[in-house]
Amino acid sequence: MTASTAPEAVSTTSDATADRRRVSTGAVGENRPRLSLRRRRARRRYLIKSVALWLLAVLFILPFVWMLSSSLKQNLAVFAIPMQWLPHPVEWLNYAEVWLNGSPSMAVFFSNSITVSLLGVVGDLTTSAMAGYAFARLSFAGRDKVFLLYLATAIVPNQLLLVPRFMFFQQVGLYNTLWALILPGIFTVFGTFLMRQTFLSLPAEYGEAARIDGAGEWRVFTRVYLPQAKATLAALGIISFVGSWNDYESPLIMLSDKELFTVPLGLTRFVDADGGLSAGYAMAGSVSSVIPIMIIFLLFQRHFIAALASSGLK
Repeated sequence: MTASTAPEAVSTTSDATADRRRVSTGAVGENRPRLSLRRRRARRRYLIKSVALWLLAVLFILPFVWMLSSSLKQNLAVFAIPMQWLPHPVEWLNYAEVWLNGSPSMAVFFSNSITVSLLGVVGDLTTSAMAGYAFARLSFAGRDKVFLLYLATAIVPNQLLLVPRFMFFQQVGLYNTLWALILPGIFTVFGTFLMRQTFLSLPAEYGEAARIDGAGEWRVFTRVYLPQAKATLAALGIISFVGSWNDYESPLIMLSDKELFTVPLGLTRFVDADGGLSAGYAMAGSVSSVIPIMIIFLLFQRHFIAALASSGLK
């Protein structure tokens, strides 16, 4: 009796196992077309997005390509119809004229812009980091009210402050000096707000642990919190540098000596009194002015993207 039931049990078990395998195999077979269909759709969407992004990239880069091509053309060939993307003949002398000739030359404008931009960046990073830490981690009477008042000054357009600044710098003897461009850029509402949000996102326990170990407030700021804000500092430095480098209105109001002109204002020397434009020279100067910004961004783009991702800026 036992010997006869054992084979029957084994056969029943094997049949059940075979049935489950067939069912599972059938289910997998049915899911395969669905998976392949989903993959094809995902690949199609990815391809469409890639083509659209490449078209947008080409669209945005075309003006720069035209500027680069025009910088190697003769003045009359810049506005030739139909447009010639490849310069013929190539006028390398445009860059030599811009950088070596003229009174002053582009080298002087670059020197002034680098001085203003770098000093402005150092000052902006210093004051923004200190003010942002104070508003985020220090407790004092009226802290939030003072911060709201400080933040409200961002509503005032910068153009409305040009005349008061002009009068102030003229009275203190800083008119027609580079300090008239450097000092206003040292204190920025945006930088303070950005650094405050960064310090608020960091755990307060770090500072408390350092204070328990005997660290003072300055040591907590410089050794605990500031190293963790490197990405934000890099992003703020790029934004500050680009804003100072491209500023045209402030030098136009604050400077009268051509030897102190920055790059944006110095490019106007290629326009004569009658409005005529030396297009080849102007494009060569414009291409030269873009190179420092590209270098700065390429060097710090990793920190810039990390700061945008961590701070939630869009």
